[in-house]
Amino acid sequence: MQLPFLKSNNSALSLSCFIALLLGCISIAGYAPFYLFPITPLALAGLFYLINKTSSPKQAALVTYSFSLGFFCTGVSWIYVSLHDFGGMPFWMAGFATFTFCAFLALFPTIGGWLSKKTKHVLIAAPIFWILAEWVRSWIFTGFPWLNVGYSQVPHSPLAGFAPIVGAYGLSLVTALSASLLLILLNKNTRKKAALALLVLWVSGGLLKLVPWTQPSGEPISVALLQGNIAQDIKWDAAQVQRTLDQYYSLATQSSAKLIVMPETALPMLINEVPPNYLELLKTHAQNNQGDMLIGAVEYENEQYYNSMLSYGSEQTQSYRKFHLVPFGEFIPLKQVFGWIYRDWLNIPLTDLSRGDSHPQPMNIAGQKIAVDICYEDVFGEEIIHQLPAATLLVNASNDAWYGQSLASYQHLQMSQMRAMETGRMMLRATNTGATAIINRDGSIVATLPHFTTGTLQGQAQGYIGTTPYVRFGNWPTLIVLFLSVALLWGRKKK
Repeated sequence: MQLPFLKSNNSALSLSCFIALLLGCISIAGYAPFYLFPITPLALAGLFYLINKTSSPKQAALVTYSFSLGFFCTGVSWIYVSLHDFGGMPFWMAGFATFTFCAFLALFPTIGGWLSKKTKHVLIAAPIFWILAEWVRSWIFTGFPWLNVGYSQVPHSPLAGFAPIVGAYGLSLVTALSASLLLILLNKNTRKKAALALLVLWVSGGLLKLVPWTQPSGEPISVALLQGNIAQDIKWDAAQVQRTLDQYYSLATQSSAKLIVMPETALPMLINEVPPNYLELLKTHAQNNQGDMLIGAVEYENEQYYNSMLSYGSEQTQSYRKFHLVPFGEFIPLKQVFGWIYRDWLNIPLTDLSRGDSHPQPMNIAGQKIAVDICYEDVFGEEIIHQLPAATLLVNASNDAWYGQSLASYQHLQMSQMRAMETGRMMLRATNTGATAIINRDGSIVATLPHFTTGTLQGQAQGYIGTTPYVRFGNWPTLIVLFLSVALLWGRKKK
């Protein structure tokens, strides 16, 4: 089928790019907080159609770049909030920096679109190169795997059943393949095969959601997740420190839960500068509950600073130090080149942190083995599984107040839902302003607190044991399929 506006001329190409831009913007509706999971594969199908109808790899690249620019500018526009509203950067510079970042991210799928058009099988190649672009984006320059298309299917889509087997990238692949199969349906010569393949993918995914990959371990424990709702612009104000300490003390001591979790850097000071009697009182309260408390603070040791979660209570004090730091947020890459930005334009605390252990062990607290991660770390599924299958429960402590009332915290919650599904473990999220939530092992949200409110989320958490295929093999099966597919496509092109 050939649409009249896709003839090979400049005006038609411009129109195609405009349509691709709109499709990129619309595709964000598949992600949280909207969860309209059919939208993203349908938008991708529109992009793949436009790529297939272009007359050259250059045109395919332009169309893909237009889609990707709309996709990222809509999906990660919240970066402007952190730079301008809380970082103090002038609006014009924050806007320029945000657009530049989105324009850079758009280059990865653009290369995939160009490579797809270089093959003889565009509708097969396009989803493969799209996912390869996602994977490269997840590790280059420390990685930014935000908005991988697989997340759009979590947790409601039948395709989400593939998450415990192949993880986020494998789920992205079956989602993108579904988009291509929708287009192959338009060809009457391949309609039956495409319909059968689509049916197999979606029915298989739905059936896989019924498989209990992990088994309960012991009795459920009571949990309390604290949401202090401390505004980011006063969080590190010395005049507000005592108020913050009092607020978290009040929230903690009002709970009788066996496991109490504070958000990331809940105590806005070095842990060794916190009044000793304060920590001792919290420890005693946790012991009276016959459990433990996880406290977010900054550790200082050997002239290095760490973003940490520390346990106090019935068990010996243990510490988890964040390993995967946010570039330009928690450390400054190429300080000699970029240091002036922080000196002259930004007001962001803790921009020179050190990394913790890359392969930490779960904490033995509250009768569970808990895999702790801090904020941005839970967008890297391949790193979360370093603590599995030993861990029985996942805990994420975050502070998404940096992004205000934007899509960021909802998207972050959806990624935590993916981690729960990949590992077959419940996920507990304690955040400063939201989204504080208890997530079941199937990715469903058991309970959550309203954003930008002060409160405690009380509930029950069940520990689980067992190993999902993703915990066992990680991303390797998906990567092997992708690279073998590229080799086959290249071989057929040469032939």
